[in-house]
Amino acid sequence: MKLFETINFKEIKAKLKVKKPWDDVIIFVLNVLIAIPIFIIAHQNIIDFNWWLDLDRILLAVIILVVIQLILRLIRTILILGIAVYLIVLIYGTLFSNYGFESVFQDYGYMIYSMTEDPNPQDIMISKLLPFPNKSQILKAIEYDNPKVRNFALTATTLHFKDVKGQKEHRRMIQCFAVFKEIRNRWNYVNDPKGKEYIAHATESLIHFSGDCDDHAILMAACIRAVGGTPRLIHTGGHIYPEMLVGKKSDLEAAVYLIKEVLFVTESKNKEIHYHIDERGQIWLNLDYTARYPGGPFMSEEILGALTLN
Repeated sequence: MKLFETINFKEIKAKLKVKKPWDDVIIFVLNVLIAIPIFIIAHQNIIDFNWWLDLDRILLAVIILVVIQLILRLIRTILILGIAVYLIVLIYGTLFSNYGFESVFQDYGYMIYSMTEDPNPQDIMISKLLPFPNKSQILKAIEYDNPKVRNFALTATTLHFKDVKGQKEHRRMIQCFAVFKEIRNRWNYVNDPKGKEYIAHATESLIHFSGDCDDHAILMAACIRAVGGTPRLIHTGGHIYPEMLVGKKSDLEAAVYLIKEVLFVTESKNKEIHYHIDERGQIWLNLDYTARYPGGPFMSEEILGALTLN
């Protein structure tokens, strides 16, 4: 009897260890999804040896795939369980909320596209992974490619600074400043409903130009992005505000000149220009709703999180 029980136990244990074919398929698909952004980062940061037929890049891709495959196989059981839970969450999200399979697919596609266009693709991946309050809702609300947002941003560029001469190389910056001025002139601060964090989409804020700090930041970021600028949202712990990428030191000098001598002369008279410098030496100008000119005073200089739109 004991022998029979022992044999049965061994058979069951053996069956549990059998690798299912779909396990390999899932692991391979996950491997590819992980390998693509990692390859983009490696490609941008590793010297290109210009081998024949780009064999160095092919070898790099193969090495990445093999290493990730080995890692995924080591954590196969935990991985499969995690994916199963994630699929259940996505099914629920697809059926009962606003974030499901389609949203994940769109977010992944946007991330890959942004990484291929950015000289520092790892920054985009980090920004996707780092925590930020209501990140998924905010990203969905920044509708920079919506025709209503684009048309409003274009209108702003025709209302302000259209006739500035001799600044062709800084035209994009001037147009972003025009967007800032139009939103600043029209914005009306209104609190969220009591006890609820309300995230307004950019198109929603265009109706009344009213809302709290995150609504303003969303609209500003969407419109700046709609005319080719690079915005980011800063979280300070109780406040969210937008910033705009200016560039390097020489670009900052041009921005300061435009703000203080050409575009916002009265508003910025005898005032400082406020900005942040990130870890790559890139300069970001404050566009908070409390600022009367680009680079106005910060409400809070502490940065707890940054969400960049590339």
